[in-house]
Amino acid sequence: MTMTNSSSSKKQAQDQLETSEPTLKSLKTKMTKSDEKKKLKDIEISVPIVYGNVAFWLGKKASEYQSHKWSIYVRGATNEDISVVVKKVVFQLHSSFNNPTRVIEEPPFEVSEAGWGEFEIAITLHFHSDVCDKPLSLYHHLKLYPEDESGPLTMKKPVVVESYDEIVFPDPSESFLARVQNHPALTFPRLPSGYNLPAPMQVEDTGKKKRGDTKDHSLGQWFMSFSEADELLQLAAARQQVQAHIAKLRRQISLLEGQNQTIKTGSDL
Repeated sequence: MTMTNSSSSKKQAQDQLETSEPTLKSLKTKMTKSDEKKKLKDIEISVPIVYGNVAFWLGKKASEYQSHKWSIYVRGATNEDISVVVKKVVFQLHSSFNNPTRVIEEPPFEVSEAGWGEFEIAITLHFHSDVCDKPLSLYHHLKLYPEDESGPLTMKKPVVVESYDEIVFPDPSESFLARVQNHPALTFPRLPSGYNLPAPMQVEDTGKKKRGDTKDHSLGQWFMSFSEADELLQLAAARQQVQAHIAKLRRQISLLEGQNQTIKTGSDL
């Protein structure tokens, strides 16, 4: 992993929009859990997340080695608390930073630093034991400079680059479903007819629990709204279901036609 200046970072940011208009990059990541403890088949829980960075140019306070202040983070796509699913997040910074491996064990899941160079940051999400036993690795290229470098740098607007991902947990356990039901950070599935979940478990005293959402975050005014991306993903998923249903019907029709042809041939003998 090497640090780069603004010009050499262009190739790695080709799929990202010009700064001050945060980047939208939509993904859908499906996770699995190895144990078979009372799973509910054909049910999925999805958690829309956003990860990215906000970088501020320091202006007259900028030096050769500290030109920007920046924050790298993982948040809920609607700024809800994702710690109900995410246990901790590990950010792997460039080796030139003191303590480059930053482990954040409670929300907000973010790291703030100052520097001059752009580089790739590995982001590893670790989930609670009843959610998934495998971590999820994401990668984000830290962006400090505007894509259009012809104009002067400004302190009025930061550089904002964010990516959207929808983490999908298929065949969740009953305990997981019971624990997260009605949580606003998750897209909760439609349960089979006649199936009732047990009452939600009380994890801790809500009066003592720290708020894990990012609705009042100091950087919140720069966060991008990803509601349109979420709708696009839902439409794409619905389209896939329709296409699968059509393919199934075609197979059934083809089978029936084959059976009719066999009967017709037999009757002609």
